[in-house]
Amino acid sequence: MKKKKVTAILLAGAMAFGLAACGGGGTDSAGTDAQSAAADTAETGADAKDAQGAEAADSEEGAGASDITVAGIVFQDDQFMNMLTQGYVAAAEEYGVTIMTDNTNNDAAREVELINTYVAQGVDGLVIAPLNADASVAALRAADEKGMKIALTNIDLTDAEFIVGGYTSNDYDNCYQAGLEAAAILKEKVGEDTAKIATIQFASQLPDVSKNRVDGYLKGLEDGGVKYEVVANQDAWLQDTALEAASSIITANADLDAMIAVNDGGTIGTVTAVQNAGKSGEIMVFGHDGSDQISSMILDENSPLQSIVAQDPYGMGYEAMSALIKAIQGEDYSATQGKCEYMEGIILSKRDTEAVNSWRVDNGFEAID
Repeated sequence: MKKKKVTAILLAGAMAFGLAACGGGGTDSAGTDAQSAAADTAETGADAKDAQGAEAADSEEGAGASDITVAGIVFQDDQFMNMLTQGYVAAAEEYGVTIMTDNTNNDAAREVELINTYVAQGVDGLVIAPLNADASVAALRAADEKGMKIALTNIDLTDAEFIVGGYTSNDYDNCYQAGLEAAAILKEKVGEDTAKIATIQFASQLPDVSKNRVDGYLKGLEDGGVKYEVVANQDAWLQDTALEAASSIITANADLDAMIAVNDGGTIGTVTAVQNAGKSGEIMVFGHDGSDQISSMILDENSPLQSIVAQDPYGMGYEAMSALIKAIQGEDYSATQGKCEYMEGIILSKRDTEAVNSWRVDNGFEAID
């Protein structure tokens, strides 16, 4: 088992709710042999009945997990969402329940269709990374009303008192820390001059999340003492579209100092665009999300990627699915109902390659010399 999975399982164990059990019994004796025999027979019968009851209870408890079916939904095919799905599956396997997974591919209608299908199939619970805060809540609330328990990942919904719980990142705070690190690096290049920067975001997909990430980054630059001008701001969250958008920005801005990308695909596409333009030594890239590929780019001295903030998609998926399954099994979830817990991000930077390699090892990847 990868160290990451071991960590997630230990965390899940540490967060487990308490279980209570009780039992008792007694016997009476009679004075005559006949009465004693009768009592012995009754006692034997009672013991047998208790044993059968315990055996049945054990059998029922054992069948409980195997009778549970859960589902996990993500909204696009990238490294972050794939790791999120891996967390779903690992938790389901750990608890011995049946799991189905699917991808809405950024299609809100597809998301509603999947939710309704799982309800119709009698699926006991769903963990989802919702595509749209408003539209998704209505469908999820309806599913809850029909008896399907719901947990969330990768989003903090303010109008979801019905959920078992959820796990996500604080996008603004994470990117503020990333912005401070970017400022420390960028200031060495521009000094007191005004840095020309461009942002690659995803406002048309998840406007609130995208805005919080960009705003956090820019506030970090400001508080880190960097004067800047945003000369371009494009939506492109998948690797291919980010490559195109970043390439166009580079062509139109010969004096560009840095590019900030605020998701996995945007980061990879932007780095590739800078490399293709032959400007790895001129344009710095600051990104978002940790993965094998992205952390490798940071460790590559020829790559323009300087630093990122890494989330924990595997942990989000594992913890959310664990909480969901325990709720289905009857454990008390009143302490987490309607709430999403933030999982802290970690800064990975060219300024501390040892920490980058430590992160890689912790997440099951090999260290890179």
